[in-house]
Amino acid sequence: MNPVLKIEKLTKSFGGLTAVNGFALELAEHEIHGIIGPNGAGKTTVFNLITGVYRPDSGHILLEEKEIANLPPDVISRSGIARTFQNIRLFSQMSVLDNIKVALHQRSNYRLWDVILGLKRFRSQEKVIAKESLEYLEYFGLTNRHNEVAGSLSYGEQRRLEIARALATHPKVLLLDEPAAGMNPREVEDLISFIRKIHHDFGLAILIIEHQMPVIMDLCTHVQVVDFGQTIAAGDPETVTNDPLVIRAYLGEEEVEEHEASGN
Repeated sequence: MNPVLKIEKLTKSFGGLTAVNGFALELAEHEIHGIIGPNGAGKTTVFNLITGVYRPDSGHILLEEKEIANLPPDVISRSGIARTFQNIRLFSQMSVLDNIKVALHQRSNYRLWDVILGLKRFRSQEKVIAKESLEYLEYFGLTNRHNEVAGSLSYGEQRRLEIARALATHPKVLLLDEPAAGMNPREVEDLISFIRKIHHDFGLAILIIEHQMPVIMDLCTHVQVVDFGQTIAAGDPETVTNDPLVIRAYLGEEEVEEHEASGN
């Protein structure tokens, strides 16, 4: 079976710095694939390349065998890729409900005159969008907050709203950029369960960047480690986290020697 997302020899430089160097990845349908690595390793740059925020210097990004590298972000989104951000990015002064409607509007096809004149095409599609938006809020436990501004939600609620908005675009692939950032251990446990539920209920592939290893160990079937823009290890979570190159990338040479001396 062909992967839903395939990346080949992806490279991106900023001035004299190569942030991503020959990066490759294959994400199967319904797989949860993790990307880990120290700060500055190029992980978020990969996400920005996949979603069209940056254009690659070279390489290919294939979504269901169709090239999406160099396409505008809105086209990539409509093609089936959605993402969240390490630092939550909501329309903080808009209502919770309107944050979901924004995602659903990308599939509407009414025209400006339909809106100005309040024509049937506009009214019927807005009714469908409002209904579906409320269904997403119910699934994410945010129905009773639908009229509140998004910026008034708690941190955990804002994270759920951001994921709900991403899923409202009907993606084939969901990119999660450090979803556990800023969470305590109990919140991390809840997040793991929630991501597992989303994965099951929505039947999509998930690519996740995360520093909190419990998230990676519990969710991912395959993990890829990036350092200085290159993949230095790949495999199942346990094998990868015990790889000396991975330990060196995170902890430095002295920790590797201590780790090997202890027989671990």
